[in-house]
Amino acid sequence: MTEMQHSPDATADSSPDAGGLGVGGRRVVVAGASSASGTAACAALAAAGAQVVALGSHAGRLDELALRVPGIATEVCDLADSSAVDTLALRLTASGPIDGLVHLVGGWVGGRGIPGQTDAGWATVERSFRTLRNTTRAFYPALVASEAGRVAFVSSTAVDAPTASGADYAAAKAASESWMRSLAHGFRSDQGESELRAAAVVFVVKALVDDRMRAESPEKAFPGYTDVETLASAVVGLWDAPAGELDGARIRLP
Repeated sequence: MTEMQHSPDATADSSPDAGGLGVGGRRVVVAGASSASGTAACAALAAAGAQVVALGSHAGRLDELALRVPGIATEVCDLADSSAVDTLALRLTASGPIDGLVHLVGGWVGGRGIPGQTDAGWATVERSFRTLRNTTRAFYPALVASEAGRVAFVSSTAVDAPTASGADYAAAKAASESWMRSLAHGFRSDQGESELRAAAVVFVVKALVDDRMRAESPEKAFPGYTDVETLASAVVGLWDAPAGELDGARIRLP
């Protein structure tokens, strides 16, 4: 994927006049929506005028999200179940276009060296890849049909410098990045470079941080961590640039 550095000011204006189509009025699906990053992304997208469909596996947490971000739609779905995802995608696309998919499922899992990479830990990180594969396959036709389809996945700097303690985690992230490169190629193959309207983008972070984490550990500085609000701003900004500039990009967030 093409390596890019993210400028905090690049996504400040999400209006169509900012150099792209803008996210206002777009229907965007957020997977893993009840996480801290998911909440931030849903809030930023809704504030920019997008129609947000928040996906998650826990009804209670989705209800809490809906209270925090009024106006969004929520859907309970086991994203690791391909049949359930296919059924959901068919139902959602039958009621209108899908212009974006933001995948925010997963989290850090580590162990003590190579022998410490457990089956339970692998199952956790593998689920992140499986849910990405399931959702992108299910929503792919709708994203190709959209006049401004965007898919975003959050990867890790661990892919560039994997360690023994994070072997499972880095391997799953690397697999996901490979899948996203294939997705980017699919968009170019199905639409053509001159008519490209859909783009697959990988955001890269060391780790994410939010206000709750800072409050729980006020003594920590979280060096090199990316605030979830920065990620949310980058997500909104995906509709401010042409697909041709974004498809296949690997963007390092500050």
